[in-house]
Amino acid sequence: MGQLNAGIVPVTPFQQNCTILFDMDDKHGVVVDPGGDIDKVLAVLKDNAIIAEAIWITHGHIDHAGGAMELKEALGVEIIGPHEADKPLLDNLENQGRRYGIAGARDCVPDRFLSEGDTVSFGSHVFEVLHCPGHAPGHVVYYNRAAKFAHVGDVLFRGSVGRTDLPGGDHAALIASIKDKLLPLGDDIGFICGHGPGGRFGEERRTNPFLT
Repeated sequence: MGQLNAGIVPVTPFQQNCTILFDMDDKHGVVVDPGGDIDKVLAVLKDNAIIAEAIWITHGHIDHAGGAMELKEALGVEIIGPHEADKPLLDNLENQGRRYGIAGARDCVPDRFLSEGDTVSFGSHVFEVLHCPGHAPGHVVYYNRAAKFAHVGDVLFRGSVGRTDLPGGDHAALIASIKDKLLPLGDDIGFICGHGPGGRFGEERRTNPFLT
């Protein structure tokens, strides 16, 4: 098994962390949350000779899923995730695009929705699926136990947490998702989030003002 690696491509005016997870040896991987600027994402894949096997979505907001259908057509791969509770958001991405001035956003139709306890993988890298509502009803987190790594989308940030003032947001549910599902995984778990720098769960448990 090669080493799991990650590259970040900032996309959309929201500077969302579109993430390419890939194996360092065979260069196969997946694209997580292609919210837009798909030409940039395709260029990074080509320049680094990475073969994307699938598109994984954490939740149905435009900056995370607005470019998924375009990338699916360009690569000929499946869109996997999020949880089905985000279907109303995915069905409304074109309207979101008009509202936020993001051109080219398209409603997203996943090939497979995910549920708590599912697993997804590429090569030998297996990720457990955690349903973590609060920021969005169908938000999922992808957790690789072997690498002690999680892609948390917009559930948790360095020094902050996901906003809950958007449709379907629930602050109490968000904090419960973090405290009941993420932090118990261990202080040494590293994470990439949907915006800004990542970190480790232990540091957030100790210093994040929303969790202390």
